[in-house]
Amino acid sequence: MASTIRRRRWASLLGVTALAVTAGGALACPAGASTNVDFATHCIPPAIAGLPPIDGTTTASIAVDNTSPKVGDTVTVTYTVVKPAANNPTALDLPADIMTPTGKVTLGGAQTGSFTVAGPKKNDPVPGNGTFPSFSMTGTFTVTDPGAITLSPGDYNIHTSYILELDTPCSVTDPPAPVSETITATAGTPVNTRAISLGSASGNAGDSVTVSGSNFTPGAPVTLAGRSGTAQTADTATATVGTDGTFSGSLTVNDKTTTGIVAYEGSAWSADLGAGPAAYVVNDTTPVPPGSQKLTTSVKAGTLSMTQAGDTVALSAVDFGQGGASTGALQTVTVKDFRGGPAGWSLTGKVTDFTGPGAKIDAGRLSWAPACATKAGSPSTCQAGSSGAVGGSGATLASTPDGTATGGEFTVDAGLSLDVPAFTPPGSYSGVLTLTLT
Repeated sequence: MASTIRRRRWASLLGVTALAVTAGGALACPAGASTNVDFATHCIPPAIAGLPPIDGTTTASIAVDNTSPKVGDTVTVTYTVVKPAANNPTALDLPADIMTPTGKVTLGGAQTGSFTVAGPKKNDPVPGNGTFPSFSMTGTFTVTDPGAITLSPGDYNIHTSYILELDTPCSVTDPPAPVSETITATAGTPVNTRAISLGSASGNAGDSVTVSGSNFTPGAPVTLAGRSGTAQTADTATATVGTDGTFSGSLTVNDKTTTGIVAYEGSAWSADLGAGPAAYVVNDTTPVPPGSQKLTTSVKAGTLSMTQAGDTVALSAVDFGQGGASTGALQTVTVKDFRGGPAGWSLTGKVTDFTGPGAKIDAGRLSWAPACATKAGSPSTCQAGSSGAVGGSGATLASTPDGTATGGEFTVDAGLSLDVPAFTPPGSYSGVLTLTLT
């Protein structure tokens, strides 16, 4: 796995078009990368290995799907352990896809606390006593306060399911670990600031997990429940909120399909009166019957990306003294969403003023009429943005909503029209249209 994670925000300046008496555009999309950080880690090998604790260095990074959220937004976070501090604690070669990682991410700055993340059961083969491979874990948190919020990698656990069920927990020696990512949240009216955290991000079927909540209604009864995707499981428990808006309860998790845990006020789940899901994984400890073989596979998550058919757009010419609409078509943009998970995407654009021979045409005079098509078989359905001005502040070109199952391939187009003033000096005018995918 590469030593950096590309954010789901792309920008790279692709070019500028010179046009006779009209204007031209160029598409842009720059890319950023999260920061790898090193921190001292204390790992405890499984007791059966008979090994002393391991004090080493972990290299990790944090990436987010939104670096500029508003208060009340949910941010999806990916915690990647690029280089674990621990090795395979046994002399046995470990096969592929027997590792299930879980961990925590620590928040600082304008918002403090931590939340759980979990990864899929996926890994390359590990030789006996060899270094564990890189792995990634994802989770979400809700923004409750405006300002700069820092994200640091926290404790993590490597669970292996091969012959025996073994855990190798690794904790940050001097918490918090260095900051890997910083986001800037803007003020808004939070509809719901309730939040929960888990005592553990994983366990065996039948284990109990501690669920702690904050910002709930004082004195209210709260339901704790397991989630399998977007569906609630049969695993539930109750707790009562204290006078300070906090609670702590215990939930026994039996359903092996559990992917998260929620807490809510009222008789049924409501996003307005609940919090979560917090990521949680149930370890599969089902023994293989004699004479049988357990077959496993994995689906590898991909990335959110965009490409375009070209980097220049030539708009039609207009006459001096008459002006009017200088028209053309956006170079087709192809969006591929192979991340998996519940997050949709948004493709936005903004344009600079069009500059020419001693004059300019204001960015607000460029408008578009977006169109979006979804490739057959895609779980998501692309929605075109509204027709209207693009301008320097930007507008939405296309998007897909969050959902239970998301992803697919999409093509995005738009008719372009620049309203050129009647007596704009003759010459070539050019501007840059920047597209951002998040």
